[in-house]
Amino acid sequence: MNYSLGFLLCVALLHQTAKAVHMDKLADNKICGDAECSHVLSMATALDDFTAPDCRFINIKMGQKVYVYSKLIPEEGAGVFWSGSVYSERYMHQMGVIGYFPATMVKETQTFTEDEVKIPTTNMDFYCE
Repeated sequence: MNYSLGFLLCVALLHQTAKAVHMDKLADNKICGDAECSHVLSMATALDDFTAPDCRFINIKMGQKVYVYSKLIPEEGAGVFWSGSVYSERYMHQMGVIGYFPATMVKETQTFTEDEVKIPTTNMDFYCE
């Protein structure tokens, strides 16, 4: 009996600390450099600061370099968002964090691949921790 109570207590504590959230999808399809969206499409430079409104997005600062991994194909009337990660020694704590940002906030400066694959988005594309 003590073991089952201890097990239930551990499960309850773990459940409370897990804060994963499934957010609304921003688009049904995206463009990637490969089927897994693991290859960088391009490098871009932030034209202005952008503050993430929720956990699906990343903060970017004007002048910061951004690696672009995917480009969401917008629904009619929706904004155009890309996913990527920032690159800057000044913002080391953000490096490697992938999130969305408005495409209008950056200017592509270098394209790494001409091959593009259109694939459907999944709920995991908009999963937050």
